[in-house]
Amino acid sequence: MKSSGAEPDNSGKGLGRHGGEPESAERLDFVRAIVAEDNASGKWDGRVNTRFPPEPNGYLHIGHAKSICLNFGIAAENPGGLCNLRFDDTNPIKEEDEYVEAIKQDVRWLGFDWQDRLYYASDYFQQMYEYAVQLIKAG
Repeated sequence: MKSSGAEPDNSGKGLGRHGGEPESAERLDFVRAIVAEDNASGKWDGRVNTRFPPEPNGYLHIGHAKSICLNFGIAAENPGGLCNLRFDDTNPIKEEDEYVEAIKQDVRWLGFDWQDRLYYASDYFQQMYEYAVQLIKAG
């Protein structure tokens, strides 16, 4: 077979998800489209706040990495955007500090930083309990 001399472009750049129609520079995934629409309408006064809420009951997998990149990425793409790292530590039987530290290390390894926005769901247990008591008393 004769070669045309041109190298094939196997990069996939400029092609749609399945290699079909070309992607436009303006094309957004559905999450980014919602954020762009909210920003354009002035909803939330232009604030973009996201969160990554892992359960510290094991090591992260590729799906967690995708979620980290999506949530921290969308926050980073928007001026003033913030992303919280909020551990869903509501099952102490299965959770360990080893996993908390491993998750924090993995988020950093992926290139993201939560700065001063590190939260634990368990920090709010007492407040939730007090609200429940209030609701019960109110009937």
